[in-house]
Order: sequence, then structure tokens, then C-alpha cells
Amino acid sequence: MHGGIHFHAQGTPDPGSSSGPVPRQLPADVGGFVNRIDELGQLNAVLTTEDGGPLVVSVYVIAGTAGAGKTSLALRWAHQVRERFPDGQLYANLRGYDPGEPVAAREALHRLLTSLGVQAGAVPQDLDAAAALYRSLLADRRVLVVLDNAATVGQVRPLLPGSAHSLVLVTSRSRLSGLAVRDGARRLTLGVLPEPEAVALLRVVTAGYRPVDDERQLAELAGLCARLPLALRIAAERAASHPHLRLDDLIADLRDESALWDALSTGDDEEAEAVRTVFAWSYRALSEQAARLFRLLGLHPGPEFGLRAAGALAGSASTSRSRQLLDSLVGAHLLEQTAQDRYRFHDLLRAYAIDQAQHEEPPAEREAALRRVLEWYLHTADAAQSWINPAEDRVPLTPASDDISPLTFPDYDAAVDWAEREHDNLLQAVRMAADAGHDGLAWQLSTVLWNAQFPSASGMSWPAVGRIGLEAAERLGERAAQGALHTYLGMAYTRLNRQTESLESHENALTIRRDLGDRLGEARSLNLIGLNHLRGRRLDTAARHFEQAISAFQEQDAAHWAATAMSNLATTHYRAGRLPEAATVIDQALAAHRTLGDQRGEGNILRVLSDVQRERGDVEPSLASAQAALDIALSLRNLRLEGFWLLTLGDAQQAKCQYAEALTSYQRSATLHRRLADRSREALAWQGAGEVYRQLGRHAEAADFHRQAASTHRDLGDEWYQALALDGLGSAVLGESPEEARRHWAQVLRLIADFDDPRAAALREAAECRLAGVS
Repeated sequence: MHGGIHFHAQGTPDPGSSSGPVPRQLPADVGGFVNRIDELGQLNAVLTTEDGGPLVVSVYVIAGTAGAGKTSLALRWAHQVRERFPDGQLYANLRGYDPGEPVAAREALHRLLTSLGVQAGAVPQDLDAAAALYRSLLADRRVLVVLDNAATVGQVRPLLPGSAHSLVLVTSRSRLSGLAVRDGARRLTLGVLPEPEAVALLRVVTAGYRPVDDERQLAELAGLCARLPLALRIAAERAASHPHLRLDDLIADLRDESALWDALSTGDDEEAEAVRTVFAWSYRALSEQAARLFRLLGLHPGPEFGLRAAGALAGSASTSRSRQLLDSLVGAHLLEQTAQDRYRFHDLLRAYAIDQAQHEEPPAEREAALRRVLEWYLHTADAAQSWINPAEDRVPLTPASDDISPLTFPDYDAAVDWAEREHDNLLQAVRMAADAGHDGLAWQLSTVLWNAQFPSASGMSWPAVGRIGLEAAERLGERAAQGALHTYLGMAYTRLNRQTESLESHENALTIRRDLGDRLGEARSLNLIGLNHLRGRRLDTAARHFEQAISAFQEQDAAHWAATAMSNLATTHYRAGRLPEAATVIDQALAAHRTLGDQRGEGNILRVLSDVQRERGDVEPSLASAQAALDIALSLRNLRLEGFWLLTLGDAQQAKCQYAEALTSYQRSATLHRRLADRSREALAWQGAGEVYRQLGRHAEAADFHRQAASTHRDLGDEWYQALALDGLGSAVLGESPEEARRHWAQVLRLIADFDDPRAAALREAAECRLAGVS
């Protein structure tokens, strides 16, 4: 799980959840042994309960200066009391004081929810909706939540469970007073270790490596480290690795190192200065190559990275040599190893590495290292795209240089796993490229990233870097790149239900592609503009765009895109109620997708086929087609497709009178779409449930679902689906309130007055007949 979010499950998953949490261990106690009896006693007092009642305090803030051992204490205590929390432990590093951007509350919630078993693409994009889901999942659980390295109350508050069953520990360099005032948090402020415990920590680490050192000298060494656990651990490791060097000499070396920081010190933070001095002491003991790698790692886009990315920064194609150097940094406690060939920085050490790179690495070397790692990410993401999105155009790239070793992937799942693990680094790589003036890399990275996103990536993250890439392409005058990025921005805006911006982006792309004489690109834009009109139920306009696109695709021998546009045309005919025309195009599109081996395209047209078969009364084939489509969505690990195609399966199950199964499909679809923040399709699932309850004669429940759906469609300005929901609502309330039913059917007629397709005509006729029947 990337981003420092972990879940450690103590009990069994919630039987009501779609999938149980993945067991995760809390991170290791990297700060070293901390024996703080008083502080641990205060924390243990928090768990004092009577008869298993609620916790006395549900939020606890551990505040202290940099390196004061807050994380170490919190995690040590968490391990000690884990049996008191049978439903598990959650850990999130909020990176509030990291040299990069802190983890926003929305992103932290996304990662916490995935740790709780929610699929990544199913997490709501809206902060309030994600927080509500998080609280509901923890409402009946007893969980310990550790929120590490928080900078602000705003980072923390959305991550509070809202239940007295769970306990939250927050560590921060700030006092976070707002949590105490508003949320009833109790605060424990940590200073430095008492001298006896600081000396004890030095003895623990050096035991067995050195003769017994003088107590007075150990106390002096502890004082130079400001008795801060992180600094003490690094200093002790240095002493242990030089067993024959007198402690007086080591202390003298440490005193000399302090001069290195005169230019950086502000003079108002002696403890932080001591930490930096100990870092310098450890850093100067590294070999020349290890020291160079350490400072170059400060240029990496994020705090966590893999072996090959580190090799790219160093300009080394030898993975064995890179691994050796990284192992030496781990041994010196300047890095932490998180998995095989994967490493991360403590935030203070990353800041120190950045400083060292800026002060010791020549500008040309820094520039070359940054370019190498950005190119490594570009080429590796391009390799991932070949599995994740093979039909999309590849960005023309110059061959990778000999001093970087991009990854390749053996299969689809390996590519998706890498894309999910590196998503944050890729986003930051785009920003770093633009900030460094590498406009070519910026637009290439943003373009490849769109096509190499893992299938259930949050729709919120890419548009910002897409705009960065577009601005970079505009500065370079790269018109073809601008057309591609306008296209991808249009697709991203569609996912976010920002249809006006989507249409504007696609029309900009169309203009560019026509100017360039790019007939294939023009056809793609026509197809995407057609989809925009389809969503707005401008069906004749949509059909014209699809027909133009199909003709252009066929002229260009673009079989995949021609089949895709055929599927969209078939959907348009079906939505209009022109079933024979839809069936003809479906046959062509299905044959084309199968010939091409395009699973996603096959699943999409099977969805439309199922709808047509159901309306023709071919219920068994309809059910089989819908299930086949859903199986494809599951194999692709694509929650968006799963949620959408479950609607079709529910409709087929309802037609088969499999009402319990249909309700299960609609419920799953509604849950997925709520987490994806797709209110329109969530409302369609409610409509399906309403129809099932009406078939079962449970009219009050049917009416409730139809009211919910109608309200949402009204809020979204979708008159067609609002009319369908109101039509169902009228039928549901007819027995109890004929007058209310009349009002709903009259509203249906007003809403569809401007629609003239066959399906709209049939709905108009049915509404008029129903109105006449209750006169």
C-alpha cells in the first residue's frame, strides 16, 4: 500500500463489506528503543474503561519538536495494546513536515479506505462523502488509528472516526490546539529524553560492538544529540561501526561537524540543529559513492522509491551496485527499506538530502540526475501503457539512455500494480519537470500518465497535471501534443460530470487536429463529441458525429476505433428506441471487437446487446450477455465498468423475475457509484431498485427509491432520467394517492416535451394514457 497507509487486521473482516481489509503491519519503530514510562502510562490511562464501555478519550495528540520520538513512542505503544483493538490498527503518515507536499485529507481518506477493503476506484472523490464512508465503516469497529506527522487540524479532522469505540493517536510538531478545543482531544507534549534514558539508548545500540564506554562521555555524546531519539540512534550506530575509535575522538568529530551547518542554522531551534549535525556526522562517514547517491535521492519526486529509480538518479545501470549502496544507506539509518528493492526517507532526512544536493552537487550534475529519473519514469510508464491501454497512441520517445534501466512488465496485472504503486510519484514527476523547465518531459509525462493510470485511479488527480502538460506543450508550440492533451482533459472532465468543460476541450482538440490535417485525430474528436451529445440526450446530433467518425476511422484503417464508434452508435439507437437499427450495428461491432481481442470493447457492446435482447423478450440470452460483460469488467479490475454493467445485469435479472438477485446487483452498483462520486448512475441504480419493489407490490419502498432518483436527476439537470423516475413514482403512489400520481405524470410530459425520438414518443403516449385513466 503506497503513501505510508497501513492496516493491521486483528479480527475478521466486516461480513457486510464487499471485501475484507488486507492485513498490514504497522511500520517498524525506526526511532529506536524508547522507554518512557510516564508517557506510556498516560496513554495506557486512556484505555481505562468500565464494563467495556466507551473510551474515556477518543483523540490523543502527541506533540513535540523535530526528532523527539513522537512516532517511535506512538508505534511502540500501538504494538503493546493492539489486542485491545480487535478490529485492527490503521496508520497514516500525513507528511506534514516533509520537504514535499503534505498528504491532503482527501488523499489520506482515499488510502485509509483502500486499507479497509474499499477498492481504490470506488472511493468517493468528494471529501465529505469519503469522510462519511470512512466513519460508517468504523462505526461499529474498535480500531486504533495512528495519524503520524500531522501539520494542521484540517489534515486530521476528516480522518477522525466519529465513534467512541475507536481511539486516535495524532503525532505532530504542532500542538494542534483546535483538536483539543473542538474535538475534545487530550494532548501529551514530548520533550527530549531524560539523560539516563538517552545514555541507555546509546548503550543498547552499541552493546556487543564496543568496550564499555564511560558514563560521562556517553552523557556528553547524548547532549550533542540534544537527547533526541533519531539523532541518538544515528550517533550510536556510528559509534558501533567504529569499535576501536575512542569516544572522545568521536565526540570531537561530532563537534567539528556542527560548523557545517552555520550557514543553515537560524539559531532559534537548537534541537533541530542537533539533528542536522548528527545527520552530517553520519553522512560524512559514507563512502563517496554512497554519499553521492544519498544527496541525489533528495531529487526524487517523492519520499518512497524503487531500486531502478535510484539507479537512474545515480546514472548506474548496475542494479547490484545500486542495491549495495542503498543497503549501506539503510545500515547507516539514512534510509528505511520498506519492501524488497523499495526504500523511503524519513522527512527530516529527505530535507537534509535535498540540502546536500543543492550545496554539494554541481548544478549540471543535479540537472542530469533529475532528467535521468524523469526519463526513467516516462519510459517505464510507457511500458505500463502497452498493457493497461494498448489501443491509445504511444508518445514517440527517443530510446532510453544506457545509464537508466526502465522496467518492462510480463503481464497486465504487473503493469497495473506498478502504476498504482507509483501513481503519486508520477503525478509529482510532471510538476517537477515543469518547475525545472523541462517542458518536453512535462507534456510527455502527463500524456503517458493518462494512459498508464491504474484502472480504478481517482478521477480527481490527473486533470491538474494534464493542464500542466498542456501549458508546457503550448510553450513549445507542440500542436499535436496540445490536441492529445485537450482530448484527455475532455475525457477526464466527463468522468467528473463536468460536461461543459468536456465539450469545450474536445472542440479545441477537433480544431487543432483539423488544422494539422490529422484525419485520425479528427475522427477521435468527433467520436468523443458524439459521446458528449449522447450524455445530453441530443441523440440525432450524437448519431451524426458517430457516423462521421466511423467513416473516417474506416478510411484510416483504424479498426479498433471504428468498432468503438460503432458501439457508441448502437447505444444511441438503443437509447432512441430504434431496436432494429441498434441490433444491426451491434452485430458488426461485436464481431469487430472479438476479432481485435478487445475485451473492454466486447464487454461494452455486450451490455447494449443485453438491453436489446431484454426489450425483445429474449430474457435468457439477455441475462447471459449481461453476465459475460460483468465478467470482463471483473477481469480488468475496473470498478467503473463493473458498476455500470451491473445496472444492465440487474435489468436482465428483473426481467427474469429474479428479484432478490436484481436487488443485489442494484445495491452493489449504487455502492460503487456513490464511492466513485457518479451521482447519475447511482440514481439509475435506485430507479432499478424502485422498479423491483413495485413488481413485488412493496409500493412505499418503491416510491422512496424513485423519489431519491428523481431528486438527484433534477439536481443534475437531467430531464430525461428525471422523467423516467417520476413515471415510476407515479405508478408506485397511484394506489394510495391518485392525485399525486397525476402530478408526477403531468411533470413527465413537461420534461420530455422537447424530445422527439421513438422512446420519448412512447413515454409521452404512456403518460397521457395514465393521466386519462385517473381522470
